[in-house]
Amino acid sequence: MVRTRRIWVTAAAVLALAGGVSGTTAHAQQAPAAAVSDGKLPPDWHIDRGRPAPQLVWRSGRRVPMGDARVEFRADGRLLGVPKPERDGHTFRLGLDRARAGALKGLQVWSGGRRLDTRPGAAESGPATAVRPPAPLPANPVDPGRPGPYRTRTGSYRLASVRLPGFPVPVEMQAVVVAPTGISGPRPLALFLHGRHATCYAPHGGSDDASGAWPCPAGTLPVPSHRGYLRDQRLLASQGYVTVSISANGINGQDWQAEDGGAQARSSLIRLHLAHWADWARDPRHAPPIVREAPRADLSRVLLIGHSRGGEGVNRAALDSLYPPPAGQDGYRGRVRWHISGTVLIGPTVFGQNPVPDVPSLTVLPGCDGDVSDLQGEVYVDGTRAVSTGRALHSAVYVTGADHNFFNTEWTPGQAQAPAEDDFSDDPDHPDPVCSPRAATRLTADQQHRAGSTYIAAAARLFVAGDDKVRPLLDGSGRRAPSADPARVLAHAVGANRGAGFLPDGRVTVTGGRLCSAVDPDPAVACLGEGTTGVSPHFAQWETGREAGRHAIALHWTSAGSPARIRTARPVSLSGSDALALRVFVPPNSQGNALDVSVTDSHGRRATLGRVRVDGLPGSDRTASYWARELRVPLTAARRAGLDLRSVTSLGLTPRSGSGRAWLMDAWAWRAGTPAVRAAGLPRVDVGRLTVDEGDSGVRTYHVPVRVTGRGSGRVRVYVVDPATGTAKDRLVTVAPGGHGIDVPVEVRGNTRYGADVPYDVLVKAVHGAVVGSYRGGVTVRNDDPAPTLSVTPLADKVTEGSALKWRISLSEAADTDIGALFVPVPVGSSGTELSTKDVDPGWLADVSGADPDPERPLSQVDGLYLWLDVPAGQTSLDVTVPTVPDQVTEPAESVTFRQTDDSGHPLPGGPALTGTVLDAS
Repeated sequence: MVRTRRIWVTAAAVLALAGGVSGTTAHAQQAPAAAVSDGKLPPDWHIDRGRPAPQLVWRSGRRVPMGDARVEFRADGRLLGVPKPERDGHTFRLGLDRARAGALKGLQVWSGGRRLDTRPGAAESGPATAVRPPAPLPANPVDPGRPGPYRTRTGSYRLASVRLPGFPVPVEMQAVVVAPTGISGPRPLALFLHGRHATCYAPHGGSDDASGAWPCPAGTLPVPSHRGYLRDQRLLASQGYVTVSISANGINGQDWQAEDGGAQARSSLIRLHLAHWADWARDPRHAPPIVREAPRADLSRVLLIGHSRGGEGVNRAALDSLYPPPAGQDGYRGRVRWHISGTVLIGPTVFGQNPVPDVPSLTVLPGCDGDVSDLQGEVYVDGTRAVSTGRALHSAVYVTGADHNFFNTEWTPGQAQAPAEDDFSDDPDHPDPVCSPRAATRLTADQQHRAGSTYIAAAARLFVAGDDKVRPLLDGSGRRAPSADPARVLAHAVGANRGAGFLPDGRVTVTGGRLCSAVDPDPAVACLGEGTTGVSPHFAQWETGREAGRHAIALHWTSAGSPARIRTARPVSLSGSDALALRVFVPPNSQGNALDVSVTDSHGRRATLGRVRVDGLPGSDRTASYWARELRVPLTAARRAGLDLRSVTSLGLTPRSGSGRAWLMDAWAWRAGTPAVRAAGLPRVDVGRLTVDEGDSGVRTYHVPVRVTGRGSGRVRVYVVDPATGTAKDRLVTVAPGGHGIDVPVEVRGNTRYGADVPYDVLVKAVHGAVVGSYRGGVTVRNDDPAPTLSVTPLADKVTEGSALKWRISLSEAADTDIGALFVPVPVGSSGTELSTKDVDPGWLADVSGADPDPERPLSQVDGLYLWLDVPAGQTSLDVTVPTVPDQVTEPAESVTFRQTDDSGHPLPGGPALTGTVLDAS
């Protein structure tokens, strides 16, 4: 019998919240397991017996480049965990003690919203006809992509490496500087941080020779990812900015083991560099030569630019600069001597989904991103709504036809020193209509980089220099920067001078439409249900299968004239505003969608403000093109009709096209301008992790470590994940410094039987009046008992062909988790003739290896043949059979030996073995 390992734990964890909310305490104890009934894992999957626990292993036939999105193992739609990548780029391992409970069925590999264990085929090729790019927008009078008047100087510096919490190997302090010349006085500083990419490469090797090792092995060189933004740096330096791009290979090579994906480490690295720049600005005598030669940096005006995981890093650095993190988690311990004026996030990850609300931001979303392909960075816009004062502008620009890598020249083929590739991997037999290299909508590397430089400069000019004339490029006003041509760049935003509005996440009622959930496994509830082609950045999934508090309004009409109405629980004020700004998206590639927009006041007076028209973005099943366009209608008609704009109670959307679908993300009172931003004093929440031994007896109660600092009070949503089911319960909790609003007790029962480690995970997300740093933590109950020993007893080890060989696997004692061992056939050597593929039952052979009997070969030469022998929890033995078949050939006795393997899958010399002999029946 061949079984795969299955883990069950019986546990329940609920919140014990301030204010008397009651619930059951979590219990850390395991219950018996049941094996997968068919005993098979999908192709490319197997289980290795690790120490102290087995590992679930997936090997990709194609190399998986080191990227920024996390690789995740899922089973039946649930997150099992984040596997560790091997250096070969093909193999990923997940310790089963860290996996969520449940059978290993429906195994899938995901990264950034896309499947890695499938390949696009003809059925997934998207629209049959070519897709055209959107029409160009009118030009903005001010173009930030034009070079400035200053010449530039380039140099680099290298300082002593630093140790960061949780990272065993020191991280480099290295950077390249581009600064203006011929200018006097302090100049603003722009700091760039690259994302997660290969760290090392062989100078004369190919892509298979690149790795994520750190430090780089002999014969390899560090990938100079930090030098990939020199074009952007030169543009900013020509406009008067001092720029620095820092290296983070040491973090990239170690962040797989960080619970937050390395966000805190990247924040520490950024702030360590900024601290040096603050020292050098005060006393340049000890600065590196390139810094002494540059204008003095003005640390009161700092722009942070981060690419991919670097984007999440600069977001965390902005947060940590306003609200200090716990000292034990932070690699920087000094004072904050700088002010972050804004951030630019290019194709960013957002594992924490907790953007800093009071620092202006621009998020660049590449329409053909093949790495962070769900465009989860949209959360840096949507996730700031109603969290703080709403004065900071948070903009997203969607760059049609841009991939993830080409914003960095060191990740671009033909420009990089190390091997590089287009991250949007296209199937030549089924080219993607939007993102294949020859598609009309796809940008070249130079076109894409030029667009990126232009919009980085736009953010600098708005956030740092305060030039409101570039705001129309970022806030959804429908203008383009000619320097970015021919790229089609669309924008929307929240915050700034937007006032009250209609927010589906608030208390609203909907008629004629549907209030839908952004993340929900139920297609009837989810905003994008079954049959949807492609995904929406607005609905990027977090770590829970269902998420509360994230909604949109879905419209579906089959004829014109059927209105949908959104009514708020309290009237909203549109007074003093110029227009109503709506963020609406429609299915990709759809055209001619038209909606009349109306509002009604508390006296029942209604006015139609105007008609909006919206076309879908170019999209395929592989793109995240359900992205909202910003549409504005003036409030002139409402004023003319005498509406009380201080008390508007409902918003109406009436379709005027024949049929269609649309989703409303939100609607806001809008007026021009960019207000000054001052960060609010807010409480900060950080969740830690406590690891405890289960003990031999008794019951102990532990509490998930939660730290609340700062000022005031606010609300967060707390999710407690049940390790038995992987599902999460959530509560809204009020937090304040010194309070005990978040209290999650975990009750641990000691025993003397071996079992798996059990994680009790807690996730936190800001809702209103609070910020979150370390969003993930919990209590891990560590098994502290030795594993039972394994022995083999033959039950029928000498049989006539047609009978079954049989052995009994026995444990020295029962365990609280499945105990598995991997056995592989080994050559029998000079001891006789080895059993072949024609001597065993073909059905058994197919089940355990997927192989055919032909051509006939010894069992030890069959690729993929192994026996995963799994003794279920609570039991002490397992019988194993190898069925043989009779034949008409006279032959000598044949034998077989299956030997237990080590952690690497190699036979253990002298280890337990299943040895048998099959005699001829004639």
